This record gives sequence, structure tokens and C-alpha cells, in this order.
Amino acid sequence: MGALSGLVPFLRPYRGLVVLALAALTLTAMVSLALPLAVRRVVDGFNEGDVSLLDRYFAAAMALAALLAVGTGFRYYLVTKLGERVVADIRRAVFDRVLGLSPAFFERILTGEVLSRLTTDTTLILSVIGSSVSVALRNVLMLIGGLIALMLTSAKLTGLVLLIVPAVVVPIIVLGRRLRVLSRENQDWIAASSGNASESLQSVQTVQAFTHEDRSRAAFGLVTEKSFDAARRRIATRAVMTVIVIFLVFAGVVGVLWIGARDVREGVMSPGLLIQFVIYAVMVAGSVGALSEIWSELQRAAGATERLVELLNATDAVQDPPRPRALPKPAMGAIAFEGVRFAYPARPETSALNGVDLAVSPGETVALVGPSGAGKTTILQLLQRFYDPQEGRVTLDGIDLRDMTRADFRSQIALVPQDPVIFAASARENIRFGRPDASDAEVEAAARAAAAHDFLSAMPQGYDTYVGERGVMLSGGQKQRIAIARAILRDAPVLLLDEATSALDAESERAVQAAVEELSKGRTVLVVAHRLATVKRADRIVVFEDGRIVATGTHDQLVAGGGLYARLARLQFTDGQSL
Repeated sequence: MGALSGLVPFLRPYRGLVVLALAALTLTAMVSLALPLAVRRVVDGFNEGDVSLLDRYFAAAMALAALLAVGTGFRYYLVTKLGERVVADIRRAVFDRVLGLSPAFFERILTGEVLSRLTTDTTLILSVIGSSVSVALRNVLMLIGGLIALMLTSAKLTGLVLLIVPAVVVPIIVLGRRLRVLSRENQDWIAASSGNASESLQSVQTVQAFTHEDRSRAAFGLVTEKSFDAARRRIATRAVMTVIVIFLVFAGVVGVLWIGARDVREGVMSPGLLIQFVIYAVMVAGSVGALSEIWSELQRAAGATERLVELLNATDAVQDPPRPRALPKPAMGAIAFEGVRFAYPARPETSALNGVDLAVSPGETVALVGPSGAGKTTILQLLQRFYDPQEGRVTLDGIDLRDMTRADFRSQIALVPQDPVIFAASARENIRFGRPDASDAEVEAAARAAAAHDFLSAMPQGYDTYVGERGVMLSGGQKQRIAIARAILRDAPVLLLDEATSALDAESERAVQAAVEELSKGRTVLVVAHRLATVKRADRIVVFEDGRIVATGTHDQLVAGGGLYARLARLQFTDGQSL
């Protein structure tokens, strides 16, 4: 159960609530333990001649019942509130942690699995904190108090009851360990099922276009069945443990009661005392039975806690320095790659960049061209410090990115990715993502500059039109223009364009290109492009091949010099166009 210690940091801020809940729990347990005493008085009171005394016994029993009801309600409120509060904090902490992890982390885990841990695993923990732990503690108190009361009621019968304790504890421990393993396996398969479903649903158009529905259904069904098999084994183990524990407990109690009945018959103890012992024995037996069932829930929660703690403690190669340097304000936008060698963590044997030296002056527009896989996009990813190079360094205004906080230098960068990310919100909010404090007028000005104003104005609610999950209501070109408007609104000194106009038609491309050229004035711009027509006006073109820079110059210089760029230019431009 040591895994549940991972919940302690989340419980610590609510010590007062924990203490109140424990007080209410203790009160209800004490009242429950006092009830058999009242019952004994009532039973034995029938043999007394004083009727008023009998009335007082009944009144005392009623008062105890009322106190038990109030205490139980109070305990339920406090414990449930504590569970909801702690689980909300856990979800937020896990999300905050995962959101800041570098892309290298997501090369090892599916997004759907992370979401499963945020939902399914935290729901298990909520069940435990808001119910199971409270019930377990109450039953522990009832067990201990009941055993003490049994001892005081009849030491002889209690000694006989205790003989069965080892027989009950052994299956709880042995089968409990098995339950923990099966619970963890079950949760892993549930997460895999969630990841599989998330991946297919996010790509549903591609799945349907390639008539891959049956295969996707079969793959999801297979994972779901594996999850069910793990759950079935867990349930079977829990059922066996419950059968063994309950049978042993109640068989022992029945045997002891048989002996107690003989003592009553022989006058050794009164009927009321025997009934008191019976009630305490049932309480003890019920507590042991309940603990055996709750044990499996605690084991499931232990597995869920382990999985969440793994996310909270996930190691990330990209971290902010303990004593960061501040980027000069305003940032100039000077970029330098010095002897950079880099391989992606998922492909350590393949170099994405191999000894790259590149310096970009403030205000300069530099285009990165070359075949797919040459290292162009990797340059942009290292510049945003999604990864760190294995050798060399990347600097902004002369400061190594590793010496600054990521939020500091990223705030000086605007990005237009090749695959624009559109959120399930209005078009206005998607553009405002670039600068959350921007006014409506500034949002619309950015949209005009990105040639997006006309189509946004024509939508049913204009800029406030909901564009659907991942922008399903927009065309590829419209998504790209919203992404460009977002970058324009950010108004950062460094602009990164990764195939920014690849999804635009010729007319829109010309309009956006003009906007980008206007936006580029006074800014440092890195442009990644396969279509060389979009980079002809760059101040400098850097040609990449196999992770190396093989040529640098203007468009005319590179065409005249022959080599890779000239070959690419011949392939892309028609005979009627000038190279």
C-alpha cells in the first residue's frame, strides 16, 4: 500500500478537513460500538420490574441512533468533499506537468493514454478517498473496538474468535498482492484502449477514406477484450478472496455462538450479555468482510496512483535552468546555431543535424530548403527548444537557449506550422490565441493582413463562428490563414514559417505572401519551404541535405552555382518561368 503514499502531498493542504473527517468517523464508530450496550440493557430490562428504567433504556438507544445518523451524514459530506478536492488537484497537477513536457515524452506514450490516466485513474482515486478509505478506517476502528468490547464481554469466547484471525489474514495478504498486479494490468489495457480509440477518432476521415473501419474496429475490439480479460481475472480473484474471508469469519462466529448459547443455558451469562456479544461478533465479522472487499479497491487505487505519479515524476531532458538568464528587452532576434549535432530520441542512430553552423542577423529573412528529411524543420524545433542538441548550442541574441526559461524566449517567437492547429472555439478566439489580451480590432486587423477577413466575415456568425474540433468546418487554406493571422497578432521579433503557404491557392498565396513580406520588416524570419517560388525574395537561402548545410546564397547565386538547389529549381519551375 506504499503506492498510496503518493497521495499524501495532495492531502497535506487540507489537514483541517482530514482531522474533521477523522473526528466524525471516530464518533460514528464509537456510537456504533455503544449500541450493543444499549441493546443489552433493553433485553435484560425485560426481567426488571421498573418500567421507567426500561423506558430510559429505549430512549438512550434512540438517542444513540440519532447521533449515529447525524455523525454518518457529517462524515459523508466531509470525506466526499475531501475526495473531490484532492482529485481536482491531482488532475490539475498532472495536466500542468504533462503540458510542459517536451515532444520527446510524447514519442513514448499516446495522448489517449495520458487522457485515460487523467480520467479513469483519477476516478478510481476519487472512489477511494471519497468512500473506500473512510469505510476502511471506520471498519478498522470497529474491528479494534469490537475486539476490545468482545474481550470485556467474554474473554473466553473472544479467545475462541481470535483463533480464526490468522486464517482470515493470510488470504487477504496473498490474494491482495495478486489483485494489485491485475488491477495495474487492467488499467494499462484501459489506457491502451483509450489511446487506440483517440487515435482512430482523431483521424476518422483518413480511416474512412481508406475503408479502414473494419480493421480499426477489430484493433479496438482486441484491446478492449484484453482489458476485459484482465478485469475478469481481477474480479475472479476478488470474488475468491471474498468467499474465503466471509466463510471463515462467519463460520467462526457461528461456532463461538454455539458455545455461548450453551453458557446461557447453564446460567454462566445472561441472554442480554450473549446478544451483546453476538452483535459485537457480527460487527467484527462484518468489519473483516468489508475490509477484504475494500482491500481490492485500495489495490486498484494503488495501481492508479502509481500511474499518475509516473506522469508527475516523468523525467524530461528539456528543463528550465535553476538560475535562468533574462533575454534582453526588446529582443533583437539574432539567431545562431554553433556546431549543432542532433538525433531524435526515438531514432538515436540517425542524425537529423550533423555539425550545423548557421547565423541569422536581426531583421534578416533566411529560407531553409532541401529535400524531405534534410533537417529543415528540425532547425525550427531546436530553436523553440522542443529538444536540446547532443552537441553544440543554439542561441538567441547571444544567449544559449538552455540558459533561459522556455517561456522567456518562446514569447519572442511566432510560429506558423505546416499543419495548422485549430482549436474547438470561435475563429476569433483561434486568432486571439496568438495574444490573449488583444482587442477585437487587433484580431480583425491581423485577419485582414492574413487575407482571412473576407471568408471569416462571410461565415454565419462572422468571427464568432464556431469552427469545430480541429477546425473541421474550415478548408485547409482557411486554417492556414487563421494560423498566419495568429502569428501576425503575436507581433514577435522572430517569425518561423514552416510551409506557411503550402495549403493556399495561387490567389490567396499572393495575398498572404504580401502580408508576410510586410510582417517580416524589422523581424528575423526563418522560412521552411519546398516550393521555391515562395523563397526567391529571401535575403539568404540555406540549402540542407542529409542534416548538413551544403550551400548558402541568394536564389540567383544558387541557381548559377548549380548543385542541389539548381536541380530542385529545374524540377519545380516550368520552362516558361525564369529561374
